[in-house]
Amino acid sequence: MKARYILSSLLLAGTVMTSCTDLKEHLYDKVSMNDYGKNETEISTIVGGAYATLRGYGSGTPEGNGVNCYPTCEYVFFTSECSSDEACIPTRGTDWYDGGRYQQLQYHTWDAQNTGVLSIWRYNFTGVSKVNGIIYQVEKSELGEESKKIAEAELRGLRAYYYYNLLDNFGNVPITTDFTESELPKNSTRQEVFDFIEKELKEVLPLLPAGIQYGRFTQNVAYTLLARLYLNAEVYTGKARWQDCLDACDKVKGYSLTPAYKASFAIENQGSTEIIFAIPYDHKQGTVGNYLASMTYHYNQKYAFDPAGVYQWCGNGICAQPGVYSSFEENDVRRSSLLIGQQYNVATGAEVLMDNGEPLNYTEDIKNFENAAQNEGARLDKYEWGPTDAWERDNDWVLMRYAEVLMMQAEANYRLGYEQNALSYINQIRKRAGLPDLTTLTIDALDKEWLHEFVFEGLRRTTNIRFGTFFDAWWNKPAEADRHTGIFPIPEEEMEKNPNLVQNPGYK
Repeated sequence: MKARYILSSLLLAGTVMTSCTDLKEHLYDKVSMNDYGKNETEISTIVGGAYATLRGYGSGTPEGNGVNCYPTCEYVFFTSECSSDEACIPTRGTDWYDGGRYQQLQYHTWDAQNTGVLSIWRYNFTGVSKVNGIIYQVEKSELGEESKKIAEAELRGLRAYYYYNLLDNFGNVPITTDFTESELPKNSTRQEVFDFIEKELKEVLPLLPAGIQYGRFTQNVAYTLLARLYLNAEVYTGKARWQDCLDACDKVKGYSLTPAYKASFAIENQGSTEIIFAIPYDHKQGTVGNYLASMTYHYNQKYAFDPAGVYQWCGNGICAQPGVYSSFEENDVRRSSLLIGQQYNVATGAEVLMDNGEPLNYTEDIKNFENAAQNEGARLDKYEWGPTDAWERDNDWVLMRYAEVLMMQAEANYRLGYEQNALSYINQIRKRAGLPDLTTLTIDALDKEWLHEFVFEGLRRTTNIRFGTFFDAWWNKPAEADRHTGIFPIPEEEMEKNPNLVQNPGYK
């Protein structure tokens, strides 16, 4: 049989997760199927390579088309956060206009040409394609059938994660599982995508690793993803699945809230008792795509961080919308996830100045979204920083943590009418935040707790849609009578490449 070569443009460099911080790059560029993948050790490295897809890809790759598509910074994360009531990227003079894409996100006027929307599509479908390729490689290996099923379980789980993102963002997307399929795919309905994800997760669950295994798609990760799916089921399918959400949450075992809220966002956060699923990063091992924190601080923030003033460049971009910082109670420890106020030179104690000579004093208010001052907007300050940080940060990026399981249990119980049960879960989170217990619970209080606990973690858009607030008027955004913006349009470039695709309702 002719050897099949797996090109590096299709299969990302494999990252073996042998421990929390041992990230070793194995390049499978033109590796013959006849030469590799003959035993379980070799297969484990191939499977491990699938996890590297979570970091996304950059503009240096052919599919990038000049668009950085990393999940933890520009485009993918920005698009999700800035379409919610949590974050924005103001135009600051000539900075951050970028063709108007961030203004479109703020006003909910995006179209099929928005590059942020394109990036969400490509990030997730590139992940699907690469995982499908690795599944093909496993299937063609010399492993026994049972060993193949076990190896493929994690891959199918990871693919289900990408499809959950596609379900949430686009709804009606093609389902592709065959690496050798050459026919252009057609849209599946949102219900069909939902059913596919649910079926995949249920089928692989018995074969997934049990217990806590950092950085791997385990049974705990699968149950957490199922809980997310059921929590939003009414949005996705029209049918609520609150009890199914609770049942999935009950099966997540072995985790606890860290005593300190920010412990899960430390530079060395791999030891957190709360993290269920994360993307490992270590810039010394060449990992890329984790520079979100560098994109929020002002250019001269370096003087407040590094005595020598040679801290990595900052982009002065994404910030909180006005009203988010002040919505926290003063003694809520989570408020420190956002940075406001005057910044001081760590070496001299003097005020840090902006380039125009005015003090670098971050304000919550943004007076003019389309022509904002450089110091306006509370900055993301959730992930720990250090004076020797590189541009690519070493904090592992948190995708799922135990606090989310508790919040899903609180919300599902509340919506089922079990208010006391809901309070027992939400008050665990409030206690860690330094806040008194709630004795009654309202839908607004529940929504606010989601905002405060997960500020700048990429969950807010989905929460807005589930609570119905996504379509309301908020700071610098009008109310929407037409709710088609609950899903994004299929990108125009993808429509042009695949005539079998049908555009989502409400978009041209």
